Amino acid sequence: MLLLIKLLIAHFLGDFVLQSNSFTKKKEKHQLKSPHLYIHVLLHGLLVLLFLNDLELWWAALLIMVTHLIIDAGKLKLTNKKNARWLFLIDQLLHILVIIVVYGIIENFNLIEDFQIPEQLWLFILCAIFLTSPVGIMLKVFFTRWKLTEKDTGIDSLKNAGKWIGMIERLLVFVFIISGNFSAVGFLLTAKSVFRFGDLSKAKNMKLTEYVLIGTLLSFGIAILVGLLFNNIIL
Repeated sequence: MLLLIKLLIAHFLGDFVLQSNSFTKKKEKHQLKSPHLYIHVLLHGLLVLLFLNDLELWWAALLIMVTHLIIDAGKLKLTNKKNARWLFLIDQLLHILVIIVVYGIIENFNLIEDFQIPEQLWLFILCAIFLTSPVGIMLKVFFTRWKLTEKDTGIDSLKNAGKWIGMIERLLVFVFIISGNFSAVGFLLTAKSVFRFGDLSKAKNMKLTEYVLIGTLLSFGIAILVGLLFNNIIL
């Protein structure tokens, strides 16, 4: 496992810490013609060799360099304003997958046969997925019984910000519950109250305040319930 940790450290150093915004912009502008792309790839190879501290594993550094170049080149060619976020995520997942494969080769184990996900992790994944879009859609359907007009809201907010805030807060509450940090749930609820309900009180709109309050309580309540069920099942 220490070897995998070292490889991941090398990746995050090369892709984020040691890569400035200006460096990234030059890669995006000139793409495959940019020397910065190849310097970036070479840096990853050197970092891998440095952290592995074994010249006999030169092939691992070379494999990571070649795949990194292919993945980054594909990302640079395909990226536009609409898909930039998703391609960034896919790019990182592919890099990490390559690192896991390299780790598996070095440690000489079958990634498919030897790597088994425990039941507790499957349950965690189920709960985490349920608390994102599924609960969000359920709450949206529930709130169709009340309709707020633009006059009721009167708030200029980021597109889909409420959706993402809801998913993140439910996941945080779930993690706090299963880890036994119940006080952190109260802190999160207090923090949200300070930021959200402060603006609502200034707006002096009872309908909107009640709407947000019900949504918050339902969102937190579902996350707490799922967390408690998770703890009871794995015991």
